[in-house]
Amino acid sequence: MASLFARLRHLSVKRHIAKSVRTVAGQVLAFQVALVVLLVGCGVFALILQSERDAGAEARRRSTAVAQTFAHAPGVVAALQAPDPTRILQPLTEAARRAADVDFIVVMDTAGLRYTHPLPDRIGKRFVGEIGPSLEGRLYVESVEGPLGREVQATTPVKKADGTVVGLVSAGMKVKNVESQLYRQLPIILGAGAAALVLSAGVTALVGRRLRRQTHSLAPSEMALMYEHHDTVLHSVREGVLIVAADGRLMLANDEARRLLELPPDIEGQPVSSLTRLDPGLRALLASGREATDEVHLAGERLIAVNQRPTGREGGRPGQTVVTLRDSTELQAVTGRAEVARERLRLLYDAGLRIGSTLDVLRTADELARVLIPRFADFVTVDLADAVLHGEEPARTGTEMRRAAVSGIADDHPLTEQGRLFDYQPATPQARGYGSGRSQLVSDLATATGWRVQDPERARAIIDYGIHSLITAPIQARGVVLGMASFWRSRQHEQFNEEDVSLAEELVARAAVSIDNARRYTREHALAVTLQRSLLPRAMPEQSALDIAYRYIPAQSGVGGDWFDVIPMPGSRVALAVGDVVGHGLHAAATMGRLRTAVHNFSALDLPPDELLNHLDDLVGSIDQREATESAAGVVGATCLYGIYDPVTRTCVMARAGHLAPALVRPDGTVDFPDVPTGPPLGLGGLPFLTAEVCLAEGTQLVLYTDGLIEDRSRDLDVGLELLRDALAGRPGRSPEQTCQDVLDSVLPERPKDDVALLVARTRQLHPDRIADWDVPADPAAVAGMRDAVSRRLDDWGLSDLCFSMELILSELITNAIRYGSEPIHVRLIRDRALICEVADGSSTSPHLRYAATTDEGGRGLFLVSQLAERWGTRYTPQGKVIWAEQALP
Repeated sequence: MASLFARLRHLSVKRHIAKSVRTVAGQVLAFQVALVVLLVGCGVFALILQSERDAGAEARRRSTAVAQTFAHAPGVVAALQAPDPTRILQPLTEAARRAADVDFIVVMDTAGLRYTHPLPDRIGKRFVGEIGPSLEGRLYVESVEGPLGREVQATTPVKKADGTVVGLVSAGMKVKNVESQLYRQLPIILGAGAAALVLSAGVTALVGRRLRRQTHSLAPSEMALMYEHHDTVLHSVREGVLIVAADGRLMLANDEARRLLELPPDIEGQPVSSLTRLDPGLRALLASGREATDEVHLAGERLIAVNQRPTGREGGRPGQTVVTLRDSTELQAVTGRAEVARERLRLLYDAGLRIGSTLDVLRTADELARVLIPRFADFVTVDLADAVLHGEEPARTGTEMRRAAVSGIADDHPLTEQGRLFDYQPATPQARGYGSGRSQLVSDLATATGWRVQDPERARAIIDYGIHSLITAPIQARGVVLGMASFWRSRQHEQFNEEDVSLAEELVARAAVSIDNARRYTREHALAVTLQRSLLPRAMPEQSALDIAYRYIPAQSGVGGDWFDVIPMPGSRVALAVGDVVGHGLHAAATMGRLRTAVHNFSALDLPPDELLNHLDDLVGSIDQREATESAAGVVGATCLYGIYDPVTRTCVMARAGHLAPALVRPDGTVDFPDVPTGPPLGLGGLPFLTAEVCLAEGTQLVLYTDGLIEDRSRDLDVGLELLRDALAGRPGRSPEQTCQDVLDSVLPERPKDDVALLVARTRQLHPDRIADWDVPADPAAVAGMRDAVSRRLDDWGLSDLCFSMELILSELITNAIRYGSEPIHVRLIRDRALICEVADGSSTSPHLRYAATTDEGGRGLFLVSQLAERWGTRYTPQGKVIWAEQALP
């Protein structure tokens, strides 16, 4: 405090010295020119340049001092955060501009939009100039072409106590005003140059000594810098400061003093006795000039602690007095705050218990809206980025926002309804809070304008309803804004204040963690579902043996490893597979994809169901061992049901590994579960898998499913199987699609805990007219007769174009069977989507394709078959093997 008094005591003296320095400096320069007459012309020219530079520098210094003083003035930060900064700052900037003798003082937000300007029509428009350096916290001086013409302007940031830039202040002068000062000085400079020729060097020396004595050898720039520093300190202190002259006139009042005492802008120079709005005791103290320490006086609704010190006597007369003012109103408001604090702690405790009870984003948003009513707000709305509801990262701008929750003390409120999708308008508090990550307070909705642009008609309805105050807080987690929570008060509560903002931020911060957890869970669930759906069949392959319908339903709480497949096989046969990987999540879905791929690969080898399951068992066991070594979470096992249906014989051969038995729906509507031997789940090993062969009448529906369809915590497995039987029975002639839908409607639990895969296949029989069979003796001479028989059958089928190639294929296959195989030898020709020929013999020796050398007499038969046929291969039977080949129909 003593240091402040000392600085203020010398303030007026330093102003006088600085002014004297600028006046005497010109005379000194003129007397120095007189020393060298021959260089007078050069000296005058140099003096003109010096004056021009000093004028420009003076303009920059003045602009800088005014901008920095206003930016550091108390109350500017609060005004920028007010609902209508222009109403507060415009009169202040105009008063400061006239007092500082600059052409403009502009206050703007961080986006460069003006809050103040000497030309009112320029308010709200973008500032002309560079604001990037100032947003980084630096002072920036530049010359631009602005609304007032060519201007020299200084731009400086307005910072909060934590260093955050909340706005910008720019002050400056028009270049033409600076230049006009130069031109007015030009005749004086020229006259001084002429008069300097007759002045003596002695006078110059006397003036120089006097100047050095008065300024203590300080340069003019140093004196100006000293003034700027003192002026900055004066207006940046957190206490009000007054300087009162000996005759009772108020000489100086800083910004804080004007705010505390509500002084008019033109108060400087007026007597203290004219301040009739002040308390008489305070007015008498200021006029008396006596010393005072922490005297408390009333100023409006504030209690002001006053300290007053005289600065000494000037020439034997009473000197000035310096007065400091401090607002002590809060000392009287301590009573009653303890109860308010306890109530807020209870509210925070209840919010911690009730918010985040589930991993559902909408449910968590609704819990946040309901827990605060009516203790904190009358109405609460929660807006989340639409991407958050789908588990994705939100955008950086307040676009595509969805009203996730709305709650209040009444249901007839005019607030936007739940579920609506909209964009935040840039001028709204919600948009500002979403972009900055800071809460916004609108204490009086009736006078504020920014929030109305979102929906003017609805805004009028809100005011008419009685809602008067708003706090909107960003829902922020891990540095990402997920949405905005808005708290509204009506006539049942007083207006929101800054303390309410802190409580709202704490409440929303707790809810934000739960919402972000729910969002991340939603994302993981969606990723697992997407992965699983991408690994499942997207469309059924073309085949003639079965009519197929299927359903896949992911679990509500987590994705599992259920899967199914339909695989066309040689000889018009079709393989059906359904399985379930133990576990949930991405790991189970990825393992399911590996098993499905393995089933495809093993099916390409045309393995019987039991052998295929043996290979799968080995594969799952190796996966378990490898992943158990790499991490603690390995796949425990999997189940699978695999069957092959032959439309020629109407037989279906099936085997299962720990899976539920399929259901058969006969053409008459009866249902049974065939006795397919149960094998251990895949991955356990040690036991063989057995097959069962079932003969199916045409039109029989084969129903394959996973345990998620019939298992539920609320019922036994047998109950689920009976429900499935009831859903399948009694309705002959249903299509597979209708069967799928009826099963799901009747059997599926309301909220399934596991995935559900359902596959319904209705059998067809290949008509006997499309099949030709021959038994072939083990005699090479029989090959010619087979060629003739095949040609006649192809002519009957209208496939004469394929006779030549099919004769060659059959000749090679039958010859190999006679030469290398054993009896019985059987030939079968099938006309389906392709022309298929099969040659069976009693040997299990597999033929191999090879390239014969030019000197080899054999080895070209299978090569010829591979060139003529679309596909060919070998499959093994209990009686031997079958070599088959397919040709596309014309």
